[in-house]
Amino acid sequence: QVQLVESGGGLVQAGGSLRLSCAASGRTFSRYFMGWFHQAPGKEREFVAAVSGSGGSTYYADSVKGRFTISRDNAKNTVYLQMSSLKPEDTAVYYCAASPLSWLSGYDYWGQGTQVTVSS
Repeated sequence: QVQLVESGGGLVQAGGSLRLSCAASGRTFSRYFMGWFHQAPGKEREFVAAVSGSGGSTYYADSVKGRFTISRDNAKNTVYLQMSSLKPEDTAVYYCAASPLSWLSGYDYWGQGTQVTVSS
């Protein structure tokens, strides 16, 4: 079992930055791919970024490449999403998730989400 708790969301102006954190419970954190997803009102949840267990490989949605950076600190059981050059269309609830399989699928564990609002 993995429990995930996100933090760091808030209100920011367009062009600004935020860093989201996701703290995980458990002793096997480094065995999991960790991903960030977001869901805007009335839309389906979408993939944002993912990182391998070691942190050596990262994956991004085209819409955030060059603006967002995912990283992890396995000693702290925490994954981060540094978001820069934010746009109003980035407004959504952001969720972190853990997958034992791959960055593409198998996300069995989810956090409760944190709201990010970008004003124009």
